[in-house]
Amino acid sequence: MNDQTTAAEPAAVAAVAVPEAVASPGLGERGRGGGRRAALAPVALVVAGGLSVQFGAAVAVLLMPRAGALGVVTLRLAAAALVLLVVCRPKLRGHSRADWGTVVAFGIAMGAMNTLFYQAVDRIPLGAAVTLEVLGPLALSVIASRRLVNLVWAGLALGGVALLSGMVPLFEGGRGLGEGFDRLDPAGAAYALGAGAMWAAYIVFSARTGRRFPQADGLALAMVVAALLSLPLGIMDAGSKLLVPTTLGLGAAVAVLSSVLPYTLELIALRRLPAPTFAILMSLEPAIAAMAGFLILHQALSATDALAIALVIGASMGAVRSQVREVAKR
Repeated sequence: MNDQTTAAEPAAVAAVAVPEAVASPGLGERGRGGGRRAALAPVALVVAGGLSVQFGAAVAVLLMPRAGALGVVTLRLAAAALVLLVVCRPKLRGHSRADWGTVVAFGIAMGAMNTLFYQAVDRIPLGAAVTLEVLGPLALSVIASRRLVNLVWAGLALGGVALLSGMVPLFEGGRGLGEGFDRLDPAGAAYALGAGAMWAAYIVFSARTGRRFPQADGLALAMVVAALLSLPLGIMDAGSKLLVPTTLGLGAAVAVLSSVLPYTLELIALRRLPAPTFAILMSLEPAIAAMAGFLILHQALSATDALAIALVIGASMGAVRSQVREVAKR
């Protein structure tokens, strides 16, 4: 974990330092190229975080028969909190009341997002849960964006999400290629939508926390808040099953993949990446979840799924390109 954290920090430093230099007069093509690379660095961090969190979610689904959905949430958040406290050693002094309020809000959003999401994947397929969940960040991108082009990319990504969900079925020989949400457990779908709302809140408070706290100190403190909130629920749901060594080990793996690594990468990226662009990049999550479901949970992809994934990736690429151009003009 030390290596992962310190390896991500130079990318964040480059993303902050180089764009200002790009705008300086007298720089040649080399300077502009460096600015583009620096602009892409936070994007790469977000994509890496998405891969980690979705493959971690697939592992968590395999763990649920052992500890239950709430037990998995508790293991994930508690293990992640311990790792981040050891690695970051956050300072408890020198912070204002507003700083602590931001951290508590971030922790509540994080805990609620995890709890609702795992309740969803306990009832509906991983790809469908993430597809519904990503509607929260997409809504945030539409609300927060002040540029028309971001609305276009968000609309394209939303079309891909709708196609992936089966809301817009394709027909071949009179038969639909995709399955709609009418067959999903209503409670599972509601939990996924609730997780999406909390995901939007997570984006907002993650960005605010990153501005108020150095390094990943705010993330570590927020993770403690989330873990403390989930602990009573996990104990009630799983009890002594949480102490089984194998379950503890798998829970720690889920914590690193789904919490420690992605949240750290995203927190660093959000220090430079605008919230609307970050939210649009989150549209990659259904595609990544479908891949993780296929590789780990053996959930096959249909032709409709593949087309939907292509639309979502196209929207994300367009958002990245717009962001690079905007930074290069500064």
